[in-house]
Amino acid sequence: MTTDIEIARATPLRPIVQIAARAGIPEVALEPFGRYIAKLHRDFVAEACARDPGKLVLVSAISPTPAGEGKTTMTVGLGDALNRIGRRAMICLREPSLGPCFGQKGGATGGGRSQVVPMERINLHFTGDFHAISTAHNLLAALIDNHIYWGNRLDIDSRRVSWRRVLDINDRALREVVVGLGGPPNGFSRQDGFDITVASEIMAALCLSRDRADLEGRLGRMIVARTRERTPVTARDLQAVGAMSALLLDALQPNLVQTLEGSPALIHGGPFANIAHGCNSVIATRTALGIADIVVTEAGFGADLGAEKFIDIKCRQAGLSPAVCVVVATLRALKMHGGVARADLARENTDAIERGFVNLERHVENMRRFGLPVVVAVNHFESDTSPEWQRFSELCQSRLGTDAILSRSWAEGAAGALDLARRVAALCDKPAEPVHFLYPDALPLTDKIRTIAREIYGAADIAIDGPAQEQLRDFEAAGFGNLPICMAKTQYSFSTDPSLLGAPSGHIVEVREVRLAAGAGFVVAICGNIMTMPGLPRLPAAERIHVDGQGRIEGLS
Repeated sequence: MTTDIEIARATPLRPIVQIAARAGIPEVALEPFGRYIAKLHRDFVAEACARDPGKLVLVSAISPTPAGEGKTTMTVGLGDALNRIGRRAMICLREPSLGPCFGQKGGATGGGRSQVVPMERINLHFTGDFHAISTAHNLLAALIDNHIYWGNRLDIDSRRVSWRRVLDINDRALREVVVGLGGPPNGFSRQDGFDITVASEIMAALCLSRDRADLEGRLGRMIVARTRERTPVTARDLQAVGAMSALLLDALQPNLVQTLEGSPALIHGGPFANIAHGCNSVIATRTALGIADIVVTEAGFGADLGAEKFIDIKCRQAGLSPAVCVVVATLRALKMHGGVARADLARENTDAIERGFVNLERHVENMRRFGLPVVVAVNHFESDTSPEWQRFSELCQSRLGTDAILSRSWAEGAAGALDLARRVAALCDKPAEPVHFLYPDALPLTDKIRTIAREIYGAADIAIDGPAQEQLRDFEAAGFGNLPICMAKTQYSFSTDPSLLGAPSGHIVEVREVRLAAGAGFVVAICGNIMTMPGLPRLPAAERIHVDGQGRIEGLS
């Protein structure tokens, strides 16, 4: 089978100035990174964000499995197809993290005929945004320890430094470390740890900021430690905001690339959806909405994580409201949710599709809970059979009251997603209702967590560790009780147990830790065994990535 990278290389790319012209972006607004990538100048971004917005389409999915769902492939194919039928469409995606590129996935730019390119550069380093975020984050960490070393004017309690360091590589050995070893010249020894860059509060703040002034305000509000009197110490107290803002200045500008079919795409920001809020930047989304009639964006992992946070965090803070939500599934993944082993997924099994349908059903019902019209889209695999498709279509009609739309965008690009594009465009042409949030701002933090667990995950209740419960009370007493919740949870299940597929109910969502992200503007609830620094799998993708004799990168997929 032809690989994604082979398909990408076989397709001639257009100069980025041509892609920009197609989108109505003048050449003077481009800051090129070579011939095929450009950042958009901040003056143009501000102008675009001030225009009347187009319609926003949110693409989400069922709970992911190793069988694959192809949410990014569907997002790209839909954007291409909307342009094919004459709608001015633009695609907004997150930047890939090096963690999953070298870990499980090997790349995150779509697949087949529905890719964003140049895929090697997008997957590896891109325009350096993640480097800037990591550097700004670690600069703040260095300033904390430096402040303590040189007299500790703020009276920081080194036992209560909460600002961990970050790295954009999966490295489980760095989850818990001790810094400052080696005696007085190296500072004071204390326990520390690393998160992955995509879990950095700076990543979240950059992605939720409207402009540079908003970002600087968020940076200044970040709480990094407590004094011996337990009062909060912020990045502003450490006089770190100016230097951090300087490092992030270029990273705040959206990145323009193209699809294989020449559709414009903005790729900007990259918070994970299982440990962060899982959406591309507000700046990129609002810029695209000021340029295009229809903007197609995605939220990470299943709708219980990415889409819920997209609405309850991003839409709440940015004043956005999607016109429609596309929920992506594959028959293979539904069979896996129905109990079929991965090795047996190619065999026809309509009963397993019916058993696994409950996962899709819950996701669709959850999206309707937010007041969104929902389109069910199925990514086609060659192993799908007519009886399986027929049974799936009947289930969509009888249990969801909707048609299922088959997409062949992986194999055919825009031509394989025209039916989906027409359905989405028709819904976008209707008057849009404001999105419904799951909970009000004034609801106590514990009740917000409980609402998500019960209403979205189907849980019976939550269980919060004593210290975490005390922290939630402290957050509320300090005036942060109105913030939304960012759930950090396994992506593989509605529960905190990744082995419970389908649509489990009656379970308990265990919250072991909570973190205040005062700058980003949410409270993180860390559930079950989820880690904010992932580890590499037994066979990491890094083992198959290499440079061939012609200097070409191989192994990305």
